[in-house]
Amino acid sequence: MDRTDRTHTSSPALLYARIFGVAFTLAGVLGLILNTEQNSVEPLLGLDVNLTHNIVHLATGIAGLVAGFTAALSARVFALALGVVYTLLAIWGLASGGNIDPFDLFVRINMADHVFHLVVGLLGITAYVLSRDRNRDAV
Repeated sequence: MDRTDRTHTSSPALLYARIFGVAFTLAGVLGLILNTEQNSVEPLLGLDVNLTHNIVHLATGIAGLVAGFTAALSARVFALALGVVYTLLAIWGLASGGNIDPFDLFVRINMADHVFHLVVGLLGITAYVLSRDRNRDAV
């Protein structure tokens, strides 16, 4: 394995997709164990979850695992997509001053969720930028 292969298989986007793939999958599974109700919330590590939250977490986690263990391009797309969506969701929540219920699906998203979304979003955008394809022009 040469240096290019090592860099390619350990890019920030791949690591991001794998780490958050595992984290969101676990959050989705644990959330479903805690709460399968749509109209009530249960705390999971300080974040409020309901059925929709749990399904979104599980789907996001599975997408991250697939992206993180298939190809660097998939991981970059995942990192950028999750980064942009979560950053925008965080800005919306922080600008609104606290509890929001986007699309009337989540019951509420609290301040801890907004901060978490901002961190995950900014890390995703950073992983995308740091994982630019250096070999694309060499083909």
